[in-house]
Amino acid sequence: MRQDPEHGKDWAAGRREKDPIAALAIAGAADRMAAGSLPTTGRRRGRGATLNPDIRFEQQHVRPFDDGWGTLGACFADLPPLPTTLIRDSSRSAIAWNQSPDIGFDRSINPYRGCEHGCIYCYARASHAYLGYSPGLDFETKLLFKPEIAGLLEKELRKPGYRPRVIALGSNTDPYQPVERTLKLTRSVLEVLNRFNHPVSIVTKSAGVLRDLDILVRMARQNLARVYVSVTTLDPALARRMEPRAAAPTRRLHAIAELSRAGVSVGVMAAPMIPGLNDAEIEKILEAAALAGARHAGYVLLRLPHELRELFEAWLHEHFPDRARHVLSLIRQTRSGNLNDSRFGHRFTGNGVYADLLLRRFGRAARQYGLDEGRPGLDTTRFAVPGTHSPDTAEHQMSLFQGGMG
Repeated sequence: MRQDPEHGKDWAAGRREKDPIAALAIAGAADRMAAGSLPTTGRRRGRGATLNPDIRFEQQHVRPFDDGWGTLGACFADLPPLPTTLIRDSSRSAIAWNQSPDIGFDRSINPYRGCEHGCIYCYARASHAYLGYSPGLDFETKLLFKPEIAGLLEKELRKPGYRPRVIALGSNTDPYQPVERTLKLTRSVLEVLNRFNHPVSIVTKSAGVLRDLDILVRMARQNLARVYVSVTTLDPALARRMEPRAAAPTRRLHAIAELSRAGVSVGVMAAPMIPGLNDAEIEKILEAAALAGARHAGYVLLRLPHELRELFEAWLHEHFPDRARHVLSLIRQTRSGNLNDSRFGHRFTGNGVYADLLLRRFGRAARQYGLDEGRPGLDTTRFAVPGTHSPDTAEHQMSLFQGGMG
């Protein structure tokens, strides 16, 4: 059995026990931080971004202007919380297709565009500009939702030429963000996928995934479902700053434990890793997730495409002014001297000495905590359009027919 050389723990036994209490204890030191240590300097309470940058496709831009009275700062000093606005998405398709060589799936479903979690590092912020909204505060407060997504998905799965492969749910924005509690669009998608025996892989940082445990358990029994829970940090104060409306780290570990206990294949995503901010925690994150019952792990290096560079820099200087320059310097060391590198093969892992060290640290921790096991593929052979014979049934009937002919 694998032993932890530092702590002398039997990790194989610990994983069999799926002990969430032990997993949560790893984050305990951070949990004891006083509530007064949370940031109070944000422009809008409960939101991640500190500004609303211009939309890169627009020709006209608005700038605040002080006309000499010196009141501009006072006007913005105590703004009320921004409400969330829901906007109906009239898209006529449910499945988004991609051909990226960096991504292990070719199709995905996103019931929502924009995300109320407000994670400052979210690469999906840049996509909000395509909708005519700012990737800043608009991304967190102006959410597009697809009320007919379940019906659209069913139509696409019923097309004669459709060939099943794993669908990624939540590849862009979180399928279990707070608004899902009311709209239940993600659940409606899972209900369709379950009826069609269609495999699905979910990525979320919300404990809300447990609400759909009944569907996920049924699908997992047929090797049709896998869940990855994103754990960015075990420090609740840092999590509150980076991800103001996402579940607390302890709640995410609890979700891993409950999914594992119910028999659902579950992994952890330590993503994104931000040099000089949360990357020192990568071993502890994998340790806590393994104790909770995770079987697989992945990580992604911070990406800062388009407006996200401006957003992240502004957020960093506001919340961590003492180390902002150092963090940005380390990021550039992993991105060939820039804050972002969009090249295929580099954008998720970076390059250079610092990025290579992070990759080795991740690999070592994954091996130490048993998170490097081979990940079996989900089953695509069970797919069947409701009302028609499943592949297994058709083969069985054909064999009977052929036997009769003999």
